[in-house]
Amino acid sequence: MTPISGQLSRYLFLEHTNAPDDPACRHVDLLLEDGESCRTWRLRSVPLPNGPSLKATPLPRHRLIWLERTSAAVSGGRGWGRRIVGGTFQGVLPDNPKALIRVELRGTAALRFPDPLILELADGGCRLHSSADHRPTPSP
Repeated sequence: MTPISGQLSRYLFLEHTNAPDDPACRHVDLLLEDGESCRTWRLRSVPLPNGPSLKATPLPRHRLIWLERTSAAVSGGRGWGRRIVGGTFQGVLPDNPKALIRVELRGTAALRFPDPLILELADGGCRLHSSADHRPTPSP
């Protein structure tokens, strides 16, 4: 297993409803704190631990204030955001937006998930792994 290092930062799974560009009218935004903003991806739901990879669509960076809110209107009449679960993550976010992101999430027990979990974002997909069951993703 590749060790995860780096400082603790915050993450959030946010339910976003009534977004005008979302035909399903509901999706989940994954936010990872990165400096003065959050790297963000659109998912159809929160991934299940050791479940299939979900499509992860990169979105523009979100403001840090979303890491502190429990529920609020999205600016510009773009729907409503509601916290599903959040906590801290440990790991390094690479500068290259196409590089593998692999971080350890803490705080997932609120969803009755194992805690901690490994989050991987790669090749347009997002997966969660139990840290005890995780096998590193092979390098191409």
